[in-house]
Amino acid sequence: MTTTFPDVSISTDRLVLRPYEEADVPAHIEMMNDEAVTAWTNAPHPYTERDAERWVRRIAPTERTQGRGIVLAVTEFLTQRLVGLVHLSRTDWHIRAAEVSYITAPWARGEGYATEAVLAVAQWLFRDQRFERIELRTPADNTAAQQVAQKIGCISEGVLRNAWIARTRTENGSPDGWTNIRTDLLVWSLLPEDLEGAGDEMADAGGYASAYNDWN
Repeated sequence: MTTTFPDVSISTDRLVLRPYEEADVPAHIEMMNDEAVTAWTNAPHPYTERDAERWVRRIAPTERTQGRGIVLAVTEFLTQRLVGLVHLSRTDWHIRAAEVSYITAPWARGEGYATEAVLAVAQWLFRDQRFERIELRTPADNTAAQQVAQKIGCISEGVLRNAWIARTRTENGSPDGWTNIRTDLLVWSLLPEDLEGAGDEMADAGGYASAYNDWN
């Protein structure tokens, strides 16, 4: 029997993290076509409606049902607008560890939303799911992603050299104006004891986290 995460919604004072819905498709397309997302992720570019529908209908839910992880759409509590996403992947149920990645829509950056969302997921993972380790991998020049890791209390563990392919704007080369570049990945980890000082960070970010199982 496959071990899976529960179908869950996680709430903070400002955010609701929940499974993707069909209504998220337009905002998801807009977010995924942002230049920073194109540069630092391996998402298709340009990101089409077909890509978004495949993500919402098949890829995201299958991550959970096949036990690989869980994908949560991050939305504003008041407006229900799509803020970003948090993705737990590479889940090892034996050692109770998973890798987390996150994307924030360009309009929502600078508000502490990514920190708040990832911290809420970490609290849920450690306290409710009894996990023992979260790993983050950030491209060497992606300072925004690194700041989120630092703010939630992650410890830098080392560098994976030449381990990622990022994209950069170019005047020559690819017809779509982007070219691939190799870069290092910084490895970060978060353990349950690292969250002892996270209460102040969560308060600054705008609240606490609570989980609601069997969300539908």
